Amino acid sequence: MRIVSSLIVALRALRVNKLRSFLTMLGIIIGVGAVIVMVAIGAGAKDMISKQIASMGSNLIMVLPGATTAGGARMGLGSVSTLTSDDAKAIKEESPAVKEVASIWGGVTQVVYGNQNWNTGVNGTPPSFFSIREWPVESGRIYTEQEDAGSVKVAVVGQSVVENLFGSESPLGQIIRIKKVPFTVVGVLSRKGQSARGDDQDDVVYIPLSTSQKKVFGSALPKTVRIILVQAQSLELMADAEKQVNDVLKQRHRTQPGQLADFTVRNLTEIMATAQQSANIMSLLLGSIALVSLIVGGIGIMNIMLVSVTERTREIGIRMAVGARSWDILFQFLTESIVLSLVGGLIGVTLGVIGGRVMAYFTEWNILISYSALLVSFSFAAAVGIFFGFYPARKASRLNPIDALRYE
Repeated sequence: MRIVSSLIVALRALRVNKLRSFLTMLGIIIGVGAVIVMVAIGAGAKDMISKQIASMGSNLIMVLPGATTAGGARMGLGSVSTLTSDDAKAIKEESPAVKEVASIWGGVTQVVYGNQNWNTGVNGTPPSFFSIREWPVESGRIYTEQEDAGSVKVAVVGQSVVENLFGSESPLGQIIRIKKVPFTVVGVLSRKGQSARGDDQDDVVYIPLSTSQKKVFGSALPKTVRIILVQAQSLELMADAEKQVNDVLKQRHRTQPGQLADFTVRNLTEIMATAQQSANIMSLLLGSIALVSLIVGGIGIMNIMLVSVTERTREIGIRMAVGARSWDILFQFLTESIVLSLVGGLIGVTLGVIGGRVMAYFTEWNILISYSALLVSFSFAAAVGIFFGFYPARKASRLNPIDALRYE
């Protein structure tokens, strides 16, 4: 009964000073809401990066043309095509840690269907590309190794190309023209979304590599390719695969010790992991900044409770004189502090969720609100109430009844 009585007294005291109670809670409200929104932004960023990593494929290594020297002048990275499809074939055959390899040769050009046209990326690549990128078709099929070897004029299109060229019409079996060369659409890829650079991965047409080299884009050198994608056997073998790729290409390109290689090998898994680590750090930083406002709110509660103890010193003396124990006074003021924190935390959680949804709607950011963030922020608000409310409550409980009754 004493606990219930103390709780009733605490709630009544807060209700008497409604404006002051609300202003005291304001710091907690802002703090909890800020924590939820900031953590949601960080979680959304991590989720977006995770999806981008998944859309790239697993255990990927990218080989790009490197810097070259012509006439005494050093050319920039990728300025000259130094890779061939034979390089890709050698990597596959001579690197035990490599699972699959795919070359890419193409460019951006106009694609025509009937009276519709669309400027998009057209890439020539073998069928292995789609297994490396873990990119299945939504309808139709992928062209075969035999079609690639025979330079057959078939194409697989992305979802954005379908929307802009065909509308609601099925593209399967239709004829599109790429640089005036007719191609039959045999497959439609599933949707991938944006890449890590923000490019639309679905705005693309894929054709057999040999067809691209011989009948569409051509090349100054036979079998030239722009990029070689390499997939390692497993994540654990990524370092071995990277070393083996370097060794094979240095041997094929006759790169001498100390000489600048005319190719560049990049571990995409490491790059994406670094991006995800940066997102984790950003999330932690945002959450830490928001937690500061919670602590500030707790300090505000402590200050107001100290003022309240001073104002109600005579009331405390009267309660002690009629039989209230120190524990009753401690519980009463501690209850006031906890109630302020919990109510403020509840309002903060509500405003944080609403604020996150509103921000996601207007800014089109990827914001992910988790239940664990709601629980942690609400629990932290309660902890703030206990921690910062204990000192004023303890001070009130240790007042001398006689001195308290004399207080004016």
